[in-house]
Amino acid sequence: MTGSSLQRLDEHSLAAACEKLAAVDPVLSALLDKNGTPPLWQRDANLRSLVYIVIEQKISLSSAKAVMRRVDTLCPVWSADALLAVSAEELRAAGLSTSKVAYCHGIAQAVNKGSLNFEQLNALPDNDVMSALLKIRGIGPWTAGVYLVMALGRPDIWPSGDRALAVGVQEAWQLTEVPDYPALDKLAIAWQPWRAVAARIIWHAYLSQRTR
Repeated sequence: MTGSSLQRLDEHSLAAACEKLAAVDPVLSALLDKNGTPPLWQRDANLRSLVYIVIEQKISLSSAKAVMRRVDTLCPVWSADALLAVSAEELRAAGLSTSKVAYCHGIAQAVNKGSLNFEQLNALPDNDVMSALLKIRGIGPWTAGVYLVMALGRPDIWPSGDRALAVGVQEAWQLTEVPDYPALDKLAIAWQPWRAVAARIIWHAYLSQRTR
């Protein structure tokens, strides 16, 4: 069983990949023994999911969830036109920063112009999806990476720049300090072709540690 750029993880392939990682990495094996197989955290591959990930940039999961609930109230039927019809003032009142308002409206404009097509993204290899998303203002490697992991379910994407992963690695590997992102990216190479699965294992441990 090997990773594929267009493969979408499901419950079966996630469990199988966890077994493969546990066989080669004792720390990941210990995390799985302690916390069990991580969730898929699967999201739809659409405009709402990408906007939600933008909202999640640099804020807590609970804060992002609260903001997204308010945005859903403003935009109950999701489409590019519907999102553009929500004013910047309304989005700021919902909790978005001025820059995130611009990013979200920019994403909707890209959809309307045809430069962003979510159905086409589904059929593209990882690198092409990343390139397409990075062309949009406000979408960096972390946002694009999380979209690939959560919305497209790709198995070998490492969401570079994720603070929770960095802290999770420090805790699990008992490091004296939080590793920087380049060091984390280098560490993740050993988990190919299942880097997104390793990320799920570490995220699951990080969240489990904070809910006990």
